[in-house]
Order: sequence, then structure tokens, then C-alpha cells
Amino acid sequence: MTVEITSPEELRELLGAPMPRALAKERTVLHERDREWLASSPFCLVATAGADGTCDVSPKGDPAGFVQVLDEHTIAVPERPGNRRADGYRNILDNPHVGLIFLIPGRTDTLRINGRARLVRDSPWFDRMVVNGHRPVLAVEVTVEQIFYHCAKAFLRSELWRPETWQPEVLPPRPRLIKEVEAPAESLADLERRYGPDYLKTLYA
Repeated sequence: MTVEITSPEELRELLGAPMPRALAKERTVLHERDREWLASSPFCLVATAGADGTCDVSPKGDPAGFVQVLDEHTIAVPERPGNRRADGYRNILDNPHVGLIFLIPGRTDTLRINGRARLVRDSPWFDRMVVNGHRPVLAVEVTVEQIFYHCAKAFLRSELWRPETWQPEVLPPRPRLIKEVEAPAESLADLERRYGPDYLKTLYA
């Protein structure tokens, strides 16, 4: 029988009270160590939700330091060429609340920032976001409302950064996945060419 949790009281009874330190670590102003973390991070996840509750989590990646610190309360994440679905961006237009997690490869702790976002189509600081000649056409500007570091347990349990545990071959390569799941009418040869060595040339095109 499935037993559902239906109230905050049930949840707290099951999980217990958070440690005081876990509550006290929340901040609203970027510390110098946060700036250093952002300058060293090449990857983050941006979570959004639409007005109707529809959720999205989008990966963002670039050379380390791609996220700009505008001041002690504000950061900006550049857009890069992608699939143009813009799910997260449309969510931000409906609901400005966002959550971001910043990773540094090999580190088992992460930096989390929650705040309010807006979409910016140009600003002088866009010039600092140019990579491989690509100047972003928009950026997500986030006003920090909550910032703290996550502990390492999830990464230690998953062994995410231990190469000896990696098994990329457990699933077919991306061209075959696309043919089987998304585009059965396309030829595998065409998909293999699209996602072959030349794919790297499209990262900023």
C-alpha cells in the first residue's frame, strides 16, 4: 500500500528538525568565496516554474567564470545557441523566481543561489560574456535572495566524480537514441554526421 505525505507536519515528523547550522547558513549577500566559486564554475543548473506550476531545469555551461557577478546582490547568466525552446525563459516571464546550482568538476559540494530573475537583451556587461566571438543575445539577471553551500553527501553517494564508476556505454550513443526515441524517420547516418566531430563547431554558431 502506498502511503502519501499530505502535510508539512507529517513531513517534519518523518524527517526531523533541521540542524540549526543548516538554517543559519543562508545568506543574501555574495561573499568573496562565492565570487571565487562562480569564477571557477563552468556549469550550472537553472530551475524555473511557470505561472501554472510547469517546471523546467536547464543546464548552462561555458568556460569557467561565464557567470558574471554584477555586484554583491546580482549575477547574470548568458544565453548560448541551443534548441530555442526557451522553456525556462518563458517561465521567467510568468514567474521570476529561480533556483541555481553551481558545480565545479571534482568538488562534491555545490553553491546554491535562489532569487528573482529578469531577462535582459543588452547591457554594457554583455561585452564581458563574449566567448569564441559569440556575444549573447540575452542573459538572465538574478537578484540574490538566498545563497548557501550544499554539503557533499549526494555526490559522494552517487560517486559522480569517480571515473572508475562511469559507464557511458550502458545506453546507445546520442544519434541512435534520437533515431529510436525522437526522429525515427531520419537516417542514422545523417544523425551520426550531425553529432559527430563537426558538432563541436556549432557550440557558438
